[in-house]
Amino acid sequence: MAQKTVGFGTCLREKRTAKGYSLRKFAELVGVSATYLSQVEQERVMTPTADRIKRMAEILDENADALTALAGRLPDDLTKIIIEHPTELPDLVREAGKLSDKQLRQVRKQIRRIQHQTP
Repeated sequence: MAQKTVGFGTCLREKRTAKGYSLRKFAELVGVSATYLSQVEQERVMTPTADRIKRMAEILDENADALTALAGRLPDDLTKIIIEHPTELPDLVREAGKLSDKQLRQVRKQIRRIQHQTP
């Protein structure tokens, strides 16, 4: 039987309540209305912007990239990087998508080594 993936809103509600934040208090900290946040958690509206999700992650002490991906969005800094390298980066990401997590960690280490080499 296939496992159902938890949506962004459901996940957000679980994380918020686990940290002890009321809906109103969390909405205030994020800078949105409690009504809007309730609709997000019930998955009745589009997911928040990447910037707002980043703020939510900071408050909840969660990984912003993971929450942003769950919401079906890209972090703003990645969008800018891809725009700066419109052909090479998408190709690289497509190839990297075929690798295991272990292989991806090895690639990241290699990239860091390359970055620290003098041209």
